[in-house]
Amino acid sequence: MLSLDDIRFFTVVAGSKSLAEAARALDVSPPAVTQRLQLLEGRLKVQLVHRSPRRLVLSDEGELLMSRGLSVLADVDRIADAVATRRNTVTGHLRIVAPLGFGRRYVAPILAQFRSDHPEATVSLTLSDTPHQLSVESWDVLIHIGELRDSSMIMFRLAANDRIACASPGYLKRKGHPKSPEQLREHDCIALRENEEDVTLWRFSRGRGRGRGADATVRIHPVMASNDGDVVRSWALAGHGVIVRSEWDTYSDIRAGRLVQVLPGWRAPPADVIALLGERSHRAARTSRFLELLKQSLTPVPWRIRA
Repeated sequence: MLSLDDIRFFTVVAGSKSLAEAARALDVSPPAVTQRLQLLEGRLKVQLVHRSPRRLVLSDEGELLMSRGLSVLADVDRIADAVATRRNTVTGHLRIVAPLGFGRRYVAPILAQFRSDHPEATVSLTLSDTPHQLSVESWDVLIHIGELRDSSMIMFRLAANDRIACASPGYLKRKGHPKSPEQLREHDCIALRENEEDVTLWRFSRGRGRGRGADATVRIHPVMASNDGDVVRSWALAGHGVIVRSEWDTYSDIRAGRLVQVLPGWRAPPADVIALLGERSHRAARTSRFLELLKQSLTPVPWRIRA
């Protein structure tokens, strides 16, 4: 009457804000999700979800199916992993969520290598500029860069990553080098909108230590802004202004002289690369093998501008 595939389907729906979001997570059309949900409710003879134009609300029966279903899926995963371990193989489906640019450059190649190493496993990679808006039930590993607000989640640190204030040589020739963070108010600044952060509040601290308290805070008024890091970097390369961007995205341009670090005596807050693990997946062999592979690829840190 109720299959494991039904349970997997419903946990994705239940963890989504809308049927459209569930359709994206399942890689099907919204009408297909609606039809399957109606068929499932018809077979169980209960309403599982109260639908509204703005959000989904689980009924009492839906909440029960969600909680019991997650427990069942966790048990199934543990059994499958135990059997696979006996055979010395990695199986199952690995779901990764990562930021757009970093995911393309560093995560996608490692997932391809993982799949080659473990042909009995399958993988999916979702790239998003708002990864935390995806329900935790829709991923096994979420790659996060920057400050983490929810420290209760299971974390795995992958690599150190500083934020660098920089601009093109042409821009700095026209506008001059800022001597202090406060002077950034006199410059054209470009903002990257990501992770729901206050992206117009730029913080800096003096010295070499990481994680120190902010000594200078500047409210910038960006002349340009985007939610895509590649776009922001391209604007800086074209001489449109100053950006504060991750080392991983700017190191090659700084080494080649296409961008120049400004305020070298100041540090922006670090934006280390970490992996957040889903509750059901952190003990799975496929998760640990993927994280080991990704960690190896980032050791030593390939984008280190300074020690």
